[in-house]
Amino acid sequence: MRIVRLIVISIVFLLLIVTIISLFIPSHIRISKAVQINSSRRLVSEQINDPVKWKNWYPGADSARFFYEAGIIKGLILNETKRQYIIITEKKDGEVIAAYTMPNRKIVTGWQVLPIDSNSVTVQWYMDFHLHWYPWEKFSSFMFERIYGPQLEKGLNSLKALLENNHSFNK
Repeated sequence: MRIVRLIVISIVFLLLIVTIISLFIPSHIRISKAVQINSSRRLVSEQINDPVKWKNWYPGADSARFFYEAGIIKGLILNETKRQYIIITEKKDGEVIAAYTMPNRKIVTGWQVLPIDSNSVTVQWYMDFHLHWYPWEKFSSFMFERIYGPQLEKGLNSLKALLENNHSFNK
């Protein structure tokens, strides 16, 4: 009986320690990648502002269907069976904000276009994660960079290649 009691107390104590440590992990995490593109701000913004043009560079969008809201294309249906969508929620000067929507989570994502000079811009693609206090959710956030980082890089590199290598497109 003593051993069972010791095991139960040890497990409760361990869970308490893990929970306390997880409280020191931030509840808001932002992952971002950036790339410099030798193209005008107008051409880059045209690609980012229009979900129809996302099919040219967004990872996995070439086979995705469009998401319509009030008869207007607002985003893409990434996986209809899993109910995963990316939908533009706001457009600002030099920034497009979208929501990556899944059945149990909504992740804010967006692109910022920052001019360097008249023929060059920096595009930053970010994802914001708002976490609950649950220890498993906080500790799983350490994997977000490995999961989402390569997708962000692939998309930005595709956008860069599209705008820099297609000279007839840039004219």
